[in-house]
Amino acid sequence: MKILVLCYEYPPVGGGGGRLAAKVAEALVLRGHSVRAVSAGLRHLSRDEVTGGVRVLRPWSGRRREDTCSVPEMGLYLVTALPEALRQAGSWKPDVIHAHFVVPTGLLALALNAASGIPYVLTAHLGDVPGGVPEQTSGLFRLAAPAARAVWKRAAGRTAVSGFVADLAQKAFHVRPEVILNGMPPIGPPQRGPRAPGQPLRLLMVGRLSIQKDPLLAIPALARVRSLAWELEVIGQGPLEAAMREKCQRAGLCGMIRFAGWLGEEEVRDRMRNSDVLLITSSNEGLPMAAIEALWHGMAIVGSRIGGLADVVEDGVSGLLCERTAEAFGAAIERVGEPATLAAMRKRAYERAALFDFGKSVDAYEQALAGALKR
Repeated sequence: MKILVLCYEYPPVGGGGGRLAAKVAEALVLRGHSVRAVSAGLRHLSRDEVTGGVRVLRPWSGRRREDTCSVPEMGLYLVTALPEALRQAGSWKPDVIHAHFVVPTGLLALALNAASGIPYVLTAHLGDVPGGVPEQTSGLFRLAAPAARAVWKRAAGRTAVSGFVADLAQKAFHVRPEVILNGMPPIGPPQRGPRAPGQPLRLLMVGRLSIQKDPLLAIPALARVRSLAWELEVIGQGPLEAAMREKCQRAGLCGMIRFAGWLGEEEVRDRMRNSDVLLITSSNEGLPMAAIEALWHGMAIVGSRIGGLADVVEDGVSGLLCERTAEAFGAAIERVGEPATLAAMRKRAYERAALFDFGKSVDAYEQALAGALKR
């Protein structure tokens, strides 16, 4: 098949959703398919490059930052990406389109389908459904709901990255997408041995420092267990970074917390390989890629008791899910810091990673794309 991937966030732009789109696209290339992607361009990124066998086209989009996209910037992406998508439809003639994100990318897929007749498969992430990230998208869906309904209706195939996202889609748009859980290629057995007595508990946070991820909650939680030997590395950037640094300074925790900024994939993998616990304080998640990768590294997960994490963490077995308060997170960190508890959770986390087999995910996407082409 010739597959045109439409995704307004494609690495290094965006977060977990973009990384999923890239990994699936590259895996499909390895299976003999020809894949091109149209994404958002930034001034410092190449407009046309081949990465992982995928030709990635990035027309200028007006977007200013890799990690954050405003609603006006989403609109500009649609305006600037449409000519390139039409060009690909006319000259390259793809068989099928794979559109990641209903808003804004699904609107681009809808327009391209109307102009060319090429069918599209839709993959919905958390922010694509009302109620997924209400603090960020409630206003957007008041405006975009009619267009989003048309995107869902016209799709030749509909998928969602978790049962939680599928439930919200069914409630809002009266469609039930196929659930294809995010997967990761197997990563070795964990190399890090048991935590020795007196050795600091190595905590890691990975992701945008945004309202949805609520990284500020981590500071008062960790302040409650300052007597426990621990250290935290924060990978990522975002609008709440300055507030998080200030809160860290006020709590007197700066010597125990390191801000690494955005790191490359191999660097993130190296940090996970040498860490004990992934800390996720988010208010909403679809199915976080960082959590799945953490399982493959045998990391215990301490996270919010929210829908998107329930598919990943066996509460009390491979990690701990807790209410979103500093007291609850502090108690969970203290509990997972017990060497015997940590060792048992890390072992179970690695065993659970097999549920998120990347090959099965790619099988399901390949079948969805082929099915859309037949229909």
